[in-house]
Amino acid sequence: MPIVIGNLIVFRFKEKTEQKLINQFCKKFYGQDTSSHGGKYHYRRHGLLDDIPHIKLKGGAIIVKKDSTKKLIDFLKIYEAKFYVRDVVLLHEDEVVLGNFQPI
Repeated sequence: MPIVIGNLIVFRFKEKTEQKLINQFCKKFYGQDTSSHGGKYHYRRHGLLDDIPHIKLKGGAIIVKKDSTKKLIDFLKIYEAKFYVRDVVLLHEDEVVLGNFQPI
């Protein structure tokens, strides 16, 4: 079986970043399930990761295919987030998750 390489992206915001900006980032990056009229209507606000195969490890740490990395880095730069990118060897389970991804 060939070795497949992905990217681990770890990011965080500068210490003095306003909470309002972090909340805006989270909505656009992760998406958001929301409701209106006292819970009568439910819908999802689309986020960048809804279209990108990924494995969320913990807040601020995700694994993606190498071909998705640039799109994520460009987005992180818009919000002036500090980030680190490292190559990682994908396990078979990781390849299955990243390969069988179904966008919302």
